[in-house]
Parts: sequence; C-alpha cells; structure tokens
Amino acid sequence: MFPTRFVVLALLLSSSASPAIEPPWGPAKNLGQRMVLERTSLCTDGKGHYVSATPTPGMSNVQFFYGDGKRFMQIPLAPNHIWIPSGAFLDPRFENPEANSDVNGSGLDLRPYSRVKVDTKENTCAVTCGRRTTPFTLVEPARAREVLLQAAYEASPQKYAPHALLRDSKGVYYLVEKSTPGSGERGYRVSIGPRGQLKPQRMLNVVEDSKGEIFSTRGGDLQLVLDREQPSFWVVKKRRRELRPVPVEQNLLLIYNELGVYTGARLGTPCDDL
Repeated sequence: MFPTRFVVLALLLSSSASPAIEPPWGPAKNLGQRMVLERTSLCTDGKGHYVSATPTPGMSNVQFFYGDGKRFMQIPLAPNHIWIPSGAFLDPRFENPEANSDVNGSGLDLRPYSRVKVDTKENTCAVTCGRRTTPFTLVEPARAREVLLQAAYEASPQKYAPHALLRDSKGVYYLVEKSTPGSGERGYRVSIGPRGQLKPQRMLNVVEDSKGEIFSTRGGDLQLVLDREQPSFWVVKKRRRELRPVPVEQNLLLIYNELGVYTGARLGTPCDDL
C-alpha cells in the first residue's frame, strides 16, 4: 500500500509576496560581508531598473538581484556548468537562436539563457534577453553600496517550476510543476490541455516516492500517474491512456512560450521589463 500525502495544488499565479531573504553580503557588518559587497556591481538603465551582480567564488555562475532600487528579487543561480557562460541566467521566455541547443549531445540547451555582462575595467554593463541587448550603466561604487544596503530583498516570484511534461497521442499536454526552493510554497500543481490552452486542475498529490508521483481528483475519477520506470498514464474512470514523456530541459522554450501556463507571468528577471 502506497503512503498517502495530500497537498492541494496552488492557483496558477499566486498574488502573495515572496519571502524576504538576506543578500549575499548580509548587513555588511563584518569583514567577510563587506568584501562580498565590494565585489558586487550594481547597474541601471536610468529608467528605474537595477540589477546587482555578485560573483560566486570558485564557480562560474553569478548571483543576480533585480528590482527598482528599493526592492530586489533574487534571480535563481544558473547551473555551475562549463558550457554555461558566466553571467547567464535562465529566462525561457526569450530565445537566443544562435546558442547551441544540444551541447556535445548532453541535452544541455543554451537557447533559454539570457545574460548580464559586467566589465568593471571598461566600466560597462549590458543585459541581453534572447537576441535583444540593452545597455546599462554601472552605478558609482559608493552610491551602489548605499542603494544595496538600504534595499529590501525577496526570493524569486516564481513559486513553481516545470517538473515533468507529457503528452498523449491526441496532442494533449500534461504539465506538472513543483514548488521552488525558498518560495514559501510546498507541493505540486498540474495543468492539462492542448498547446496554448493548458488549464490548472484541482488535483491532489496522493503518492510521492522514488518511483514517481500520482495525482488524483478527490473522488479518484481522474488520475495522472508519473512513473520513473514504467510508462506513465492518464486515467479517466479506470480507463488508461498511455502518455509519452517530453524532456523538460530540452523543451523549456515550449513550456514557457507555447503551452499558455506562463503567459503574462513575471519571473523576477530584467527580461520582465526590457
């Protein structure tokens, strides 16, 4: 008998504020914190949009925060991968068509990555979203420290991220999302429908273990079974329809731009406004 755990899936777009967090430099009261703050660059487009960049020691990725100078949202770190350029951040709403879609056959798709490029020696900064680059200006260090120490910081507003994607032989997609770390949420949500018309479903997560997950309506008439070893399937009143898995990492552009689930959503990156 499978253990059961009931987690009601959240609404598609939550209106609640993201949890407050501490930036990498904290209150900048000790030497280590002040050194992190000194390494942090702050850029602005002069139109009320700011992005801070803190290099991660010993790693290729950079910790970014984006906001209006008074309130900043954390941008999730890009994976520390040799093929992902420094300054990259994930925003699958925008495609870089010149990027490699399958690096060395590894399945790594670089097209959904945008980038903040800071050159402190040349005193330049720019934000690239897909194929569009917007010049930013580096804020003078003393002013940057003042802004960064007075601002409030929040976790990324993206409370759920793609966990699994499947489709049936009729072109109906089944998207399962899982709550993101630090979001303040817990659990999954399920959306089903044809491309561009996926709708959130009122389903419960009744099974979650090393073999997969099972989602069900309260009465059990509808079930979505995700299996890591056997074929997954959709159940309507005990009638099964086998589903084909669609790899999430290779289909982020499809998920964010064509299924309809993320239409109009803000992800807390500079690309929300540029």
